[in-house]
Amino acid sequence: MERHIVAIGLLTEEEVSLLGDNFTRLWPIDGAPKFEELLVAIDEADRRLGEARRHEMNAGQTRE
Repeated sequence: MERHIVAIGLLTEEEVSLLGDNFTRLWPIDGAPKFEELLVAIDEADRRLGEARRHEMNAGQTRE
């Protein structure tokens, strides 16, 4: 069975401890290679999505 990533989150140590032993796959930010670049890529993707949504909304308003 193929596994897919369903969520990525930033948690404090306290939040991780609240999740208990069932939360088995986590990587501390200190040890994550290229973490800063990942955040930049996420921000850029979010910015592009927002622009695309605004463009769609504006296009819909001009057609009415």
